[in-house]
Amino acid sequence: MSDLTDRQKALLKAIIEEYIESAEPVGSEIIERKYDLGVSPATIRIEMGKLTEGGYLRQPHTSAGRTPTSMGMRLYISELMKEKELPITAEVSIKEKLWQQKAQEEKLLKEAVSALANRLGILGLARDDEGQVYYAGAANILDWPEFYDIDVARMVLSLFDENPRLVEIIGKAQGADPIHILFGEELGYEDLVPTGFVFTRYEFVPINPAIPGKGGVIGVIGPARMNFSLVLPYVKYVRNLVCEAGRV
Repeated sequence: MSDLTDRQKALLKAIIEEYIESAEPVGSEIIERKYDLGVSPATIRIEMGKLTEGGYLRQPHTSAGRTPTSMGMRLYISELMKEKELPITAEVSIKEKLWQQKAQEEKLLKEAVSALANRLGILGLARDDEGQVYYAGAANILDWPEFYDIDVARMVLSLFDENPRLVEIIGKAQGADPIHILFGEELGYEDLVPTGFVFTRYEFVPINPAIPGKGGVIGVIGPARMNFSLVLPYVKYVRNLVCEAGRV
């Protein structure tokens, strides 16, 4: 748990959700106008300064606008954000398409990454334990301002040609949590700073114990400000379907 006050948490939540929507540094005047925090503009500015000093926000330019750091995003995801419920129609549609590829690993993974890409408007990705990579939605990232920078877009797309780098990034996902979230600023590559990665492991547990099990990782790549409240439930749902449909 963080040591932030309730007011600071409410402010951080408002700033992050505004940034997710706008992709622009968030100033105190926007927060005052759009979010009812019950405090004066001067107090908002003071608290924004404290959140910046604490490492939750950064001030990218000389303007008063702030953007969240990976530390701020992690706090938002773990304590402040509420995951959304997926529409029943979306669940049914995805399941029907994946079930058509039941027990056909390659086709199943292709359909799974396509479902993630189409539903979330970002890049869906899977890599099995044998090193085969599946992805869909590469063109989707070009709709996000973070990827207008050709070096950033090239770096992300090159991951599918440079498997060792992709393996290195996936390998940084540590911990007991089944869902792993990585932010580009933590990865050591300048051109990945604006990006975010969400991965989870899937397993094919064979019905027949004589057949060896298989597995890999599946997830998405997008901007660091992706809408995690929607991304996480979609990734979890598709992962669970892949595990069920992949049983042989």
